[in-house]
Amino acid sequence: MKCWVNGIEADSIDIADRGLCYGDGLFETILVTNGTPHLYNQHILRLGRGLDRLRFPPETLDLVSAELDRLDLKGDQVLKITVTRGVGPRGYAPSSGSEPSRIITLSSYAGNDQHRLTGINLRLCSQPLGINPQLAQLKHLNRLEQVLARGEWSDPDIAEGVMLDVDGYPIEGTMSNIFWVASNKIFTPDLDRCGIQGVMRDHLISLLRAEGIEVDIGRYNLDDLHLAEEVFVCNSLIGIWPVIQFEASTYAIGKYTRLLQGLLQKEISS
Repeated sequence: MKCWVNGIEADSIDIADRGLCYGDGLFETILVTNGTPHLYNQHILRLGRGLDRLRFPPETLDLVSAELDRLDLKGDQVLKITVTRGVGPRGYAPSSGSEPSRIITLSSYAGNDQHRLTGINLRLCSQPLGINPQLAQLKHLNRLEQVLARGEWSDPDIAEGVMLDVDGYPIEGTMSNIFWVASNKIFTPDLDRCGIQGVMRDHLISLLRAEGIEVDIGRYNLDDLHLAEEVFVCNSLIGIWPVIQFEASTYAIGKYTRLLQGLLQKEISS
Protein backbone atom coordinates (compact mmCIF):
# COMPACT_ATOMS: atom_id res chain seq x y z
CA MET A 1 0.00 0.00 0.00
CA LYS A 2 1.19 3.51 -0.81
CA CYS A 3 0.31 6.32 1.58
CA TRP A 4 0.65 10.10 1.63
CA VAL A 5 0.01 12.39 4.61
CA ASN A 6 -0.50 16.06 3.80
CA GLY A 7 1.03 15.57 0.37
CA ILE A 8 4.19 13.80 1.61
CA GLU A 9 4.79 10.05 1.35
CA ALA A 10 4.44 8.73 4.91
CA ASP A 11 2.91 5.87 6.87
CA SER A 12 2.08 7.42 10.26
CA ILE A 13 0.20 10.30 11.88
CA ASP A 14 0.61 12.25 15.12
CA ILE A 15 -0.93 10.51 18.15
CA ALA A 16 -2.70 13.80 18.98
CA ASP A 17 -4.55 13.78 15.65
CA ARG A 18 -8.27 14.32 16.29
CA GLY A 19 -9.18 11.64 13.79
CA LEU A 20 -7.44 9.09 16.02
CA CYS A 21 -8.56 10.61 19.32
CA TYR A 22 -12.19 11.40 18.53
CA GLY A 23 -13.07 10.12 15.07
CA ASP A 24 -13.22 13.77 14.01
CA GLY A 25 -13.19 13.45 10.24
CA LEU A 26 -14.49 11.86 7.07
CA PHE A 27 -13.39 9.35 4.47
CA GLU A 28 -14.10 8.26 0.89
CA THR A 29 -13.27 4.94 -0.72
CA ILE A 30 -13.06 4.98 -4.52
CA LEU A 31 -12.71 2.15 -7.03
CA VAL A 32 -9.99 2.67 -9.62
CA THR A 33 -10.22 0.54 -12.78
CA ASN A 34 -7.68 0.77 -15.59
CA GLY A 35 -6.31 3.90 -13.93
CA THR A 36 -9.68 5.68 -13.82
CA PRO A 37 -11.42 6.47 -10.50
CA HIS A 38 -15.10 5.52 -10.84
CA LEU A 39 -17.64 8.18 -9.76
CA TYR A 40 -14.77 10.42 -8.74
CA ASN A 41 -16.70 13.71 -8.96
CA GLN A 42 -19.55 12.30 -6.87
CA HIS A 43 -17.12 11.19 -4.16
CA ILE A 44 -15.46 14.61 -4.06
CA LEU A 45 -18.85 16.34 -3.88
CA ARG A 46 -19.89 14.14 -0.95
CA LEU A 47 -16.60 14.80 0.81
CA GLY A 48 -17.15 18.53 0.32
CA ARG A 49 -20.66 18.34 1.77
CA GLY A 50 -19.33 16.49 4.80
CA LEU A 51 -16.51 18.98 5.35
CA ASP A 52 -19.01 21.83 5.20
CA ARG A 53 -21.36 20.18 7.69
CA LEU A 54 -18.53 19.44 10.12
CA ARG A 55 -17.30 23.04 9.72
CA PHE A 56 -13.85 22.29 8.39
CA PRO A 57 -11.84 25.22 6.98
CA PRO A 58 -13.19 26.13 3.52
CA GLU A 59 -9.83 25.53 1.80
CA THR A 60 -9.63 21.90 2.97
CA LEU A 61 -11.23 20.39 -0.13
CA ASP A 62 -8.93 22.40 -2.42
CA LEU A 63 -5.89 20.99 -0.59
CA VAL A 64 -7.22 17.44 -0.98
CA SER A 65 -8.01 17.95 -4.66
CA ALA A 66 -4.52 19.33 -5.36
CA GLU A 67 -2.91 16.30 -3.73
CA LEU A 68 -5.15 13.91 -5.64
CA ASP A 69 -4.24 15.61 -8.92
CA ARG A 70 -0.61 14.62 -8.37
CA LEU A 71 -1.39 10.90 -8.16
CA ASP A 72 -0.35 8.59 -10.98
CA LEU A 73 -3.21 6.12 -11.08
CA LYS A 74 -2.66 2.85 -12.90
CA GLY A 75 -4.45 -0.48 -13.15
CA ASP A 76 -7.10 -1.59 -10.66
CA GLN A 77 -6.75 -0.17 -7.16
CA VAL A 78 -8.61 1.21 -4.17
CA LEU A 79 -8.13 4.91 -3.53
CA LYS A 80 -8.99 6.00 0.01
CA ILE A 81 -9.16 9.60 1.18
CA THR A 82 -9.28 10.36 4.89
CA VAL A 83 -9.56 13.91 6.21
CA THR A 84 -9.33 14.67 9.92
CA ARG A 85 -9.42 17.95 11.80
CA GLY A 86 -5.73 17.49 12.45
CA VAL A 87 -3.55 17.73 15.54
CA GLY A 88 -5.11 19.61 18.41
CA PRO A 89 -4.99 20.04 22.18
CA ARG A 90 -6.65 17.59 24.54
CA GLY A 91 -10.41 18.06 24.81
CA TYR A 92 -13.36 18.05 22.46
CA ALA A 93 -13.29 21.72 21.51
CA PRO A 94 -11.84 22.14 17.98
CA SER A 95 -8.80 24.37 17.78
CA SER A 96 -9.10 27.22 15.29
CA GLY A 97 -5.40 26.92 14.50
CA SER A 98 -5.37 23.21 13.58
CA GLU A 99 -4.53 22.24 10.01
CA PRO A 100 -6.68 19.34 8.75
CA SER A 101 -4.78 16.13 8.06
CA ARG A 102 -5.18 14.67 4.57
CA ILE A 103 -4.37 10.98 4.29
CA ILE A 104 -4.45 9.35 0.87
CA THR A 105 -3.80 5.65 0.31
CA LEU A 106 -3.65 3.40 -2.73
CA SER A 107 -4.02 -0.34 -2.22
CA SER A 108 -4.62 -3.40 -4.36
CA TYR A 109 -8.15 -4.33 -5.37
CA ALA A 110 -9.61 -7.82 -5.44
CA GLY A 111 -13.29 -7.83 -6.36
CA ASN A 112 -15.66 -10.72 -5.72
CA ASP A 113 -17.15 -11.58 -9.10
CA GLN A 114 -18.83 -14.67 -7.67
CA HIS A 115 -21.03 -12.59 -5.39
CA ARG A 116 -22.05 -10.42 -8.33
CA LEU A 117 -22.98 -13.44 -10.41
CA THR A 118 -24.64 -15.84 -7.97
CA GLY A 119 -25.78 -13.57 -5.16
CA ILE A 120 -25.30 -13.48 -1.40
CA ASN A 121 -26.99 -14.38 1.87
CA LEU A 122 -27.97 -11.64 4.34
CA ARG A 123 -28.57 -11.80 8.07
CA LEU A 124 -30.31 -9.42 10.46
CA CYS A 125 -27.99 -7.56 12.83
CA SER A 126 -28.98 -6.95 16.44
CA GLN A 127 -26.83 -3.80 16.71
CA PRO A 128 -29.09 -0.82 15.87
CA LEU A 129 -28.24 2.49 14.29
CA GLY A 130 -28.77 5.50 16.52
CA ILE A 131 -30.78 8.43 15.20
CA ASN A 132 -28.77 11.60 14.64
CA PRO A 133 -29.93 13.80 11.74
CA GLN A 134 -26.88 16.06 12.08
CA LEU A 135 -24.54 13.18 11.20
CA ALA A 136 -26.96 11.25 8.98
CA GLN A 137 -25.74 10.53 5.42
CA LEU A 138 -22.12 11.49 6.20
CA LYS A 139 -19.21 9.09 5.65
CA HIS A 140 -17.69 10.14 8.97
CA LEU A 141 -15.01 8.25 10.89
CA ASN A 142 -17.32 7.14 13.72
CA ARG A 143 -18.18 3.64 12.50
CA LEU A 144 -18.43 1.71 15.78
CA GLU A 145 -22.04 0.72 15.12
CA GLN A 146 -20.96 -0.98 11.91
CA VAL A 147 -17.94 -2.56 13.61
CA LEU A 148 -20.14 -4.09 16.31
CA ALA A 149 -22.73 -5.24 13.76
CA ARG A 150 -20.11 -6.88 11.53
CA GLY A 151 -18.64 -8.62 14.55
CA GLU A 152 -21.90 -10.47 15.15
CA TRP A 153 -21.11 -13.26 12.69
CA SER A 154 -18.17 -15.18 11.25
CA ASP A 155 -20.04 -17.52 8.91
CA PRO A 156 -18.33 -17.18 5.48
CA ASP A 157 -21.62 -18.06 3.78
CA ILE A 158 -23.12 -14.76 4.99
CA ALA A 159 -21.71 -11.79 3.12
CA GLU A 160 -23.60 -8.89 4.65
CA GLY A 161 -25.98 -7.90 7.46
CA VAL A 162 -29.05 -5.68 7.53
CA MET A 163 -29.02 -2.88 10.11
CA LEU A 164 -32.18 -1.34 11.57
CA ASP A 165 -32.46 1.98 13.35
CA VAL A 166 -33.49 2.10 17.00
CA ASP A 167 -37.14 2.31 15.91
CA GLY A 168 -36.85 -0.94 13.96
CA TYR A 169 -36.82 0.45 10.41
CA PRO A 170 -34.40 -1.13 7.90
CA ILE A 171 -31.72 1.41 6.94
CA GLU A 172 -28.68 -0.19 5.29
CA GLY A 173 -26.14 -3.00 5.39
CA THR A 174 -23.00 -2.90 7.52
CA MET A 175 -21.04 -1.70 4.49
CA SER A 176 -23.70 -1.17 1.84
CA ASN A 177 -26.99 0.44 0.90
CA ILE A 178 -29.99 -1.74 0.19
CA PHE A 179 -32.73 -1.77 -2.47
CA TRP A 180 -35.66 -4.08 -3.06
CA VAL A 181 -38.37 -4.62 -5.64
CA ALA A 182 -42.08 -5.32 -5.07
CA SER A 183 -44.84 -5.17 -7.69
CA ASN A 184 -42.38 -3.69 -10.23
CA LYS A 185 -41.55 -0.78 -7.91
CA ILE A 186 -38.10 -0.16 -6.43
CA PHE A 187 -37.65 0.89 -2.81
CA THR A 188 -34.73 2.10 -0.71
CA PRO A 189 -34.75 3.50 2.85
CA ASP A 190 -34.70 7.21 3.61
CA LEU A 191 -31.44 8.25 5.25
CA ASP A 192 -32.62 11.49 6.82
CA ARG A 193 -32.10 10.25 10.40
CA CYS A 194 -29.14 7.85 10.12
CA GLY A 195 -27.16 5.76 7.66
CA ILE A 196 -24.68 6.62 4.91
CA GLN A 197 -25.78 8.28 1.70
CA GLY A 198 -23.72 6.03 -0.54
CA VAL A 199 -22.29 7.41 -3.76
CA MET A 200 -23.25 4.18 -5.51
CA ARG A 201 -26.75 4.36 -4.03
CA ASP A 202 -27.27 7.84 -5.47
CA HIS A 203 -25.78 6.79 -8.78
CA LEU A 204 -28.13 3.80 -9.08
CA ILE A 205 -31.12 6.02 -8.33
CA SER A 206 -29.99 8.34 -11.14
CA LEU A 207 -29.51 5.42 -13.54
CA LEU A 208 -32.96 4.05 -12.76
CA ARG A 209 -34.64 7.42 -13.23
CA ALA A 210 -32.80 7.89 -16.53
CA GLU A 211 -34.40 4.60 -17.61
CA GLY A 212 -37.81 5.94 -16.61
CA ILE A 213 -37.95 3.77 -13.48
CA GLU A 214 -39.00 5.59 -10.32
CA VAL A 215 -37.48 4.79 -6.91
CA ASP A 216 -39.57 5.16 -3.75
CA ILE A 217 -37.51 6.51 -0.84
CA GLY A 218 -39.13 6.28 2.58
CA ARG A 219 -39.46 4.54 5.92
CA TYR A 220 -40.38 0.90 5.62
CA ASN A 221 -40.96 -2.08 7.87
CA LEU A 222 -38.86 -5.21 8.03
CA ASP A 223 -41.82 -7.13 6.58
CA ASP A 224 -41.52 -5.06 3.39
CA LEU A 225 -38.03 -6.43 2.90
CA HIS A 226 -39.08 -10.00 3.68
CA LEU A 227 -41.96 -9.83 1.18
CA ALA A 228 -39.88 -8.34 -1.65
CA GLU A 229 -39.45 -10.13 -4.96
CA GLU A 230 -35.90 -8.92 -5.61
CA VAL A 231 -33.22 -7.49 -3.28
CA PHE A 232 -29.73 -6.13 -3.90
CA VAL A 233 -27.05 -4.26 -1.97
CA CYS A 234 -24.44 -1.87 -3.31
CA ASN A 235 -21.41 0.24 -2.58
CA SER A 236 -18.64 1.87 -4.58
CA LEU A 237 -16.26 -1.10 -4.37
CA ILE A 238 -18.54 -4.11 -4.67
CA GLY A 239 -20.85 -2.54 -7.23
CA ILE A 240 -24.08 -4.54 -6.94
CA TRP A 241 -24.53 -7.84 -5.12
CA PRO A 242 -27.86 -9.60 -5.66
CA VAL A 243 -29.41 -11.04 -2.50
CA ILE A 244 -30.74 -14.59 -2.75
CA GLN A 245 -31.60 -15.18 0.92
CA PHE A 246 -32.40 -13.07 3.99
CA GLU A 247 -33.26 -15.20 7.00
CA ALA A 248 -36.22 -17.39 5.86
CA SER A 249 -36.93 -15.29 2.75
CA THR A 250 -35.48 -16.26 -0.62
CA TYR A 251 -35.28 -14.11 -3.74
CA ALA A 252 -34.67 -14.50 -7.44
CA ILE A 253 -31.91 -12.48 -9.09
CA GLY A 254 -34.28 -10.24 -11.01
CA LYS A 255 -34.34 -8.04 -14.05
CA TYR A 256 -33.67 -4.77 -12.23
CA THR A 257 -30.54 -6.12 -10.58
CA ARG A 258 -29.20 -7.41 -13.88
CA LEU A 259 -30.16 -4.19 -15.68
CA LEU A 260 -28.19 -2.08 -13.22
CA GLN A 261 -25.23 -4.45 -13.22
CA GLY A 262 -25.12 -4.18 -17.00
CA LEU A 263 -25.28 -0.39 -16.96
CA LEU A 264 -22.46 -0.22 -14.40
CA GLN A 265 -20.29 -2.62 -16.35
CA LYS A 266 -20.78 -0.56 -19.50
CA GLU A 267 -19.64 2.56 -17.63
CA ILE A 268 -16.54 0.91 -16.20
CA SER A 269 -15.57 -0.68 -19.53
CA SER A 270 -16.00 2.48 -21.62
